[in-house]
Amino acid sequence: MAVTTDIVETWRGPRSVVRRLLARGTSEPFAFSLLLTFLLLALVALTPNLERQAYFDAGASVLPRLYASGLGLLTTIPFWYLLAAIAHIGAGWFGGRGSYFGARLALFWTLVAISPAMLVQGMVLGVLGNGLLAAALGWAVALGFLALWIVMLREVEKG
Repeated sequence: MAVTTDIVETWRGPRSVVRRLLARGTSEPFAFSLLLTFLLLALVALTPNLERQAYFDAGASVLPRLYASGLGLLTTIPFWYLLAAIAHIGAGWFGGRGSYFGARLALFWTLVAISPAMLVQGMVLGVLGNGLLAAALGWAVALGFLALWIVMLREVEKG
């Protein structure tokens, strides 16, 4: 299926989507491509706010800000792998029988699935700036991420 179709389906039934992704077999390049897709979409989500900041900074160019943000996002790659490993180990304490790959797949797919909400949040930040709506959207994105991740992690840790 298309990634966009899977994202929409993830919001309706995350367990079936993550089971289907696991059925593809262990493929580290696939898992890494999901993480890179998220990082690219996160950079796109940051762009409107970076444009706004550059505009209010006496016409400074947005390019250095985009470059720095892109490099900053790339440096988070080890963090995401570590977070997935910690989640797998933690799930093992509660009887989880999955694999490290399954934990990575659940985390990386959750990040991709939450990216449309991040794009909306980025647009709001770019147009309105920081405020109550941006803060509420930030909390909604964070809670949506946690809810999806917990459901998918439980599914992949069934073993």
